[in-house]
Amino acid sequence: MAKILFVLTGADHWTLNDGTKHPTGFWAEEFAAPYEAFTEAGHEVVIASPGAVQPPVDRASLSADANGGQEAADRVAAILDDATELKNPIDLATVNPADYDAVFYPGGHGPMEDLAVNADSARVLTETLGSGKPLAIVCHGPAALLATAQGGESPFRGYALTAFTNSEEIQAGLADKAPWLLQDRLDELGVTFDEGTPWSPNVVVDRNLHTGQNPASSAPLAQRVLKAL
Repeated sequence: MAKILFVLTGADHWTLNDGTKHPTGFWAEEFAAPYEAFTEAGHEVVIASPGAVQPPVDRASLSADANGGQEAADRVAAILDDATELKNPIDLATVNPADYDAVFYPGGHGPMEDLAVNADSARVLTETLGSGKPLAIVCHGPAALLATAQGGESPFRGYALTAFTNSEEIQAGLADKAPWLLQDRLDELGVTFDEGTPWSPNVVVDRNLHTGQNPASSAPLAQRVLKAL
Protein backbone atom coordinates (compact mmCIF):
# COMPACT_ATOMS: atom_id res chain seq x y z
CA MET A 1 0.00 0.00 0.00
CA ALA A 2 1.29 3.44 -0.95
CA LYS A 3 0.76 6.68 0.94
CA ILE A 4 -0.31 9.47 -1.41
CA LEU A 5 -0.36 13.15 -0.51
CA PHE A 6 -3.04 15.36 -2.05
CA VAL A 7 -2.20 19.08 -1.93
CA LEU A 8 -5.37 21.18 -2.16
CA THR A 9 -6.09 24.88 -2.26
CA GLY A 10 -7.41 26.67 0.77
CA ALA A 11 -8.76 29.57 -1.31
CA ASP A 12 -12.50 29.96 -1.86
CA HIS A 13 -12.07 32.77 -4.38
CA TRP A 14 -9.88 33.97 -7.25
CA THR A 15 -9.15 37.69 -7.39
CA LEU A 16 -9.89 38.95 -10.90
CA ASN A 17 -8.16 41.86 -12.63
CA ASP A 18 -10.82 44.34 -11.51
CA GLY A 19 -10.39 43.30 -7.87
CA THR A 20 -13.61 41.30 -7.61
CA LYS A 21 -13.51 37.87 -5.98
CA HIS A 22 -14.71 35.03 -8.19
CA PRO A 23 -16.04 32.17 -6.04
CA THR A 24 -13.98 29.03 -6.56
CA GLY A 25 -11.98 26.35 -4.74
CA PHE A 26 -10.87 22.93 -5.98
CA TRP A 27 -12.63 21.28 -8.93
CA ALA A 28 -14.65 18.33 -7.68
CA GLU A 29 -13.91 15.79 -10.42
CA GLU A 30 -10.18 16.50 -10.23
CA PHE A 31 -10.23 15.36 -6.62
CA ALA A 32 -12.93 12.69 -6.83
CA ALA A 33 -11.65 10.65 -9.78
CA PRO A 34 -8.05 10.26 -8.50
CA TYR A 35 -9.18 9.81 -4.89
CA GLU A 36 -11.50 7.00 -5.93
CA ALA A 37 -8.84 5.36 -8.12
CA PHE A 38 -6.19 5.47 -5.40
CA THR A 39 -8.37 4.34 -2.50
CA GLU A 40 -10.00 1.54 -4.50
CA ALA A 41 -6.48 0.32 -5.28
CA GLY A 42 -5.87 0.12 -1.53
CA HIS A 43 -3.69 3.18 -1.14
CA GLU A 44 -3.85 5.68 1.72
CA VAL A 45 -4.64 9.33 0.95
CA VAL A 46 -3.52 12.24 3.14
CA ILE A 47 -4.71 15.77 2.37
CA ALA A 48 -2.70 18.93 3.03
CA SER A 49 -3.70 22.54 2.55
CA PRO A 50 -2.19 25.90 3.50
CA GLY A 51 -2.82 26.42 7.20
CA ALA A 52 -4.78 23.14 7.39
CA VAL A 53 -7.83 24.99 6.02
CA GLN A 54 -10.64 22.64 5.01
CA PRO A 55 -10.38 22.75 1.20
CA PRO A 56 -13.39 24.50 -0.36
CA VAL A 57 -15.00 22.88 -3.36
CA ASP A 58 -15.95 25.05 -6.32
CA ARG A 59 -19.73 24.81 -6.22
CA ALA A 60 -19.91 25.12 -10.00
CA SER A 61 -18.00 21.84 -10.28
CA LEU A 62 -20.86 20.00 -8.57
CA SER A 63 -23.44 20.98 -11.19
CA ALA A 64 -25.01 18.57 -13.66
CA ASP A 65 -23.58 20.55 -16.58
CA ALA A 66 -20.03 20.26 -15.23
CA ASN A 67 -20.33 16.49 -14.82
CA GLY A 68 -22.23 15.43 -17.91
CA GLY A 69 -25.53 14.90 -16.14
CA GLN A 70 -27.15 14.85 -12.71
CA GLU A 71 -26.37 11.19 -12.02
CA ALA A 72 -22.64 11.77 -12.50
CA ALA A 73 -22.82 14.97 -10.45
CA ASP A 74 -24.49 13.11 -7.60
CA ARG A 75 -21.79 10.43 -7.73
CA VAL A 76 -18.99 12.99 -7.51
CA ALA A 77 -20.73 14.73 -4.62
CA ALA A 78 -21.08 11.41 -2.81
CA ILE A 79 -17.35 10.72 -3.17
CA LEU A 80 -16.57 14.11 -1.63
CA ASP A 81 -19.03 13.53 1.20
CA ASP A 82 -17.46 10.16 2.00
CA ALA A 83 -13.87 11.43 1.85
CA THR A 84 -13.28 12.05 5.55
CA GLU A 85 -9.74 13.20 4.74
CA LEU A 86 -11.20 16.39 3.23
CA LYS A 87 -12.54 17.34 6.65
CA ASN A 88 -9.23 16.75 8.41
CA PRO A 89 -6.39 18.19 6.31
CA ILE A 90 -2.90 18.63 7.68
CA ASP A 91 -0.95 21.86 7.45
CA LEU A 92 1.08 22.05 4.25
CA ALA A 93 3.88 23.69 6.23
CA THR A 94 4.39 20.48 8.23
CA VAL A 95 4.62 18.14 5.22
CA ASN A 96 7.76 16.07 4.71
CA PRO A 97 7.57 14.75 1.14
CA ALA A 98 9.84 11.84 2.10
CA ASP A 99 6.87 10.40 4.04
CA TYR A 100 4.87 9.85 0.85
CA ASP A 101 5.10 7.59 -2.19
CA ALA A 102 3.43 10.07 -4.57
CA VAL A 103 2.01 13.59 -4.57
CA PHE A 104 -1.12 14.75 -6.40
CA TYR A 105 -2.36 18.31 -7.01
CA PRO A 106 -6.00 18.74 -8.12
CA GLY A 107 -6.94 21.97 -9.88
CA GLY A 108 -9.76 24.47 -9.86
CA HIS A 109 -9.11 28.20 -9.87
CA GLY A 110 -8.25 28.13 -6.17
CA PRO A 111 -4.55 27.28 -6.76
CA MET A 112 -4.29 30.40 -8.94
CA GLU A 113 -4.99 32.42 -5.77
CA ASP A 114 -2.89 30.69 -3.10
CA LEU A 115 -0.65 27.85 -4.28
CA ALA A 116 0.83 29.98 -7.08
CA VAL A 117 2.65 32.01 -4.41
CA ASN A 118 2.95 29.47 -1.58
CA ALA A 119 6.49 28.69 -0.42
CA ASP A 120 5.50 25.50 1.44
CA SER A 121 3.93 24.14 -1.72
CA ALA A 122 7.04 25.11 -3.70
CA ARG A 123 9.17 23.13 -1.26
CA VAL A 124 6.96 20.05 -1.55
CA LEU A 125 7.01 20.26 -5.35
CA THR A 126 10.76 20.74 -5.57
CA GLU A 127 11.60 17.95 -3.14
CA THR A 128 9.14 15.52 -4.74
CA LEU A 129 10.48 16.26 -8.21
CA GLY A 130 14.01 15.64 -6.96
CA SER A 131 13.05 12.40 -5.24
CA GLY A 132 11.96 10.67 -8.44
CA LYS A 133 8.62 9.72 -6.91
CA PRO A 134 5.46 10.31 -8.97
CA LEU A 135 4.35 13.94 -8.93
CA ALA A 136 0.96 14.50 -10.59
CA ILE A 137 -0.75 17.84 -11.22
CA VAL A 138 -3.94 18.54 -13.15
CA CYS A 139 -5.73 21.47 -14.83
CA HIS A 140 -5.09 24.70 -12.86
CA GLY A 141 -2.99 22.81 -10.32
CA PRO A 142 0.22 23.61 -12.26
CA ALA A 143 -0.23 27.21 -11.10
CA ALA A 144 1.60 25.96 -8.01
CA LEU A 145 4.75 25.52 -10.13
CA LEU A 146 5.03 29.30 -10.41
CA ALA A 147 6.02 29.54 -6.75
CA THR A 148 9.09 27.39 -7.41
CA ALA A 149 10.64 30.19 -9.50
CA GLN A 150 10.55 32.92 -6.88
CA GLY A 151 14.08 34.20 -6.49
CA GLY A 152 15.58 32.08 -9.26
CA GLU A 153 15.07 29.54 -12.01
CA SER A 154 12.39 26.91 -11.48
CA PRO A 155 13.52 23.27 -11.25
CA PHE A 156 10.66 22.54 -13.66
CA ARG A 157 12.31 24.52 -16.44
CA GLY A 158 12.76 22.30 -19.50
CA TYR A 159 10.11 19.78 -18.45
CA ALA A 160 7.30 18.87 -20.82
CA LEU A 161 3.89 19.35 -19.24
CA THR A 162 0.32 20.41 -19.81
CA ALA A 163 -2.30 22.41 -17.93
CA PHE A 164 -5.53 24.31 -18.52
CA THR A 165 -4.97 26.13 -21.79
CA ASN A 166 -5.64 29.70 -22.87
CA SER A 167 -8.21 28.36 -25.32
CA GLU A 168 -10.09 26.59 -22.54
CA GLU A 169 -9.97 29.68 -20.31
CA ILE A 170 -11.41 31.74 -23.17
CA GLN A 171 -14.17 29.21 -23.75
CA ALA A 172 -14.90 29.08 -20.02
CA GLY A 173 -15.50 32.85 -20.15
CA LEU A 174 -12.90 34.02 -17.66
CA ALA A 175 -9.88 34.84 -19.82
CA ASP A 176 -10.72 38.52 -20.27
CA LYS A 177 -11.21 38.91 -16.51
CA ALA A 178 -8.12 36.99 -15.43
CA PRO A 179 -5.13 38.83 -13.96
CA TRP A 180 -2.97 36.32 -15.85
CA LEU A 181 -3.39 33.14 -17.87
CA LEU A 182 -1.82 29.91 -16.69
CA GLN A 183 -0.49 28.77 -20.06
CA ASP A 184 1.28 32.10 -20.55
CA ARG A 185 2.90 32.00 -17.12
CA LEU A 186 4.04 28.42 -17.55
CA ASP A 187 5.59 29.33 -20.90
CA GLU A 188 7.49 32.09 -19.09
CA LEU A 189 8.69 29.49 -16.59
CA GLY A 190 10.57 27.79 -19.41
CA VAL A 191 8.59 24.56 -19.71
CA THR A 192 7.59 22.80 -22.93
CA PHE A 193 3.82 23.23 -22.94
CA ASP A 194 1.76 20.50 -24.63
CA GLU A 195 -1.59 21.96 -25.72
CA GLY A 196 -4.16 19.31 -26.52
CA THR A 197 -7.69 19.59 -27.87
CA PRO A 198 -9.86 21.70 -25.55
CA TRP A 199 -11.79 19.68 -22.96
CA SER A 200 -10.40 16.35 -24.19
CA PRO A 201 -8.15 14.13 -22.07
CA ASN A 202 -4.46 14.98 -22.39
CA VAL A 203 -1.82 13.51 -20.10
CA VAL A 204 1.89 14.31 -20.39
CA VAL A 205 4.59 12.36 -18.57
CA ASP A 206 8.17 13.63 -18.40
CA ARG A 207 10.38 11.67 -16.02
CA ASN A 208 8.46 11.57 -12.73
CA LEU A 209 6.30 14.60 -13.56
CA HIS A 210 2.75 13.64 -14.61
CA THR A 211 0.37 16.39 -15.74
CA GLY A 212 -3.21 16.53 -17.02
CA GLN A 213 -4.74 19.34 -19.05
CA ASN A 214 -8.31 19.59 -17.76
CA PRO A 215 -11.00 17.84 -15.69
CA ALA A 216 -11.37 15.11 -18.32
CA SER A 217 -7.69 14.30 -17.79
CA SER A 218 -7.93 13.61 -14.06
CA ALA A 219 -8.99 9.95 -14.29
CA PRO A 220 -6.40 8.94 -16.94
CA LEU A 221 -3.77 10.90 -15.01
CA ALA A 222 -4.55 8.89 -11.90
CA GLN A 223 -4.15 5.66 -13.87
CA ARG A 224 -0.70 6.75 -15.01
CA VAL A 225 0.26 7.40 -11.39
CA LEU A 226 -0.99 3.96 -10.37
CA LYS A 227 1.11 2.46 -13.14
CA ALA A 228 4.16 4.40 -11.94
CA LEU A 229 3.59 3.19 -8.38
